Amino acid sequence: MKKLFLASIVSNTIEKLIEILPGSSDKLAVAFIPTAADPYEDKWFVDEDRDKLKEKGFNVKDVDIKGKTEQELLEELKDVDIIFVAGGNTFYLLEKSRESGFDKIVKELIQKGVIYVGSSAGATLAGPDIEPIKTLDDPSKAPSLKSFNGLNLVDFIILPHFEEKNRKEYGEIIRENSEKGYKLIILTDNQAVVVEDEEFKIVEK
Repeated sequence: MKKLFLASIVSNTIEKLIEILPGSSDKLAVAFIPTAADPYEDKWFVDEDRDKLKEKGFNVKDVDIKGKTEQELLEELKDVDIIFVAGGNTFYLLEKSRESGFDKIVKELIQKGVIYVGSSAGATLAGPDIEPIKTLDDPSKAPSLKSFNGLNLVDFIILPHFEEKNRKEYGEIIRENSEKGYKLIILTDNQAVVVEDEEFKIVEK
């Protein structure tokens, strides 16, 4: 069964993640991928997610996909139960996913039952395209990126971090991209999407 958990901030919704797991957290190995945060000086949001996982008893190891070969990543990810892709710049994350072969490996592992967890950029990456977030993230952080096609693990695109104060901006993004045929899901920082095979639902803490 394909299983994904896509959130604005996983540390806020971690109890909902725990509900869908096949066993207790202390029995599960998490590959924590912090790569998307490379362009940021202050990586507090990555630390917050990692710390919450450890607090809940998960066995967490960092796996930076930048500069890795496909073979190196296969070795590092071979025994994990969960792949956790943390937040940051989605364009940079996509660039490094392609360069390392992570974009191929993650699909194979999900088919074998590994759970994909995406926080912010990691959630958006799972969709068919990341173009709709070009006004929220900076595409210039990924100068060698030739297309914005995402991992295509789901048929919708997550727009994270919705608040009342950015309602107008998000409304404009939805209008512009719906005309292009994109299926968009807006999430607040207290919401996540649970995907099981082809079914999905929005959950809230």
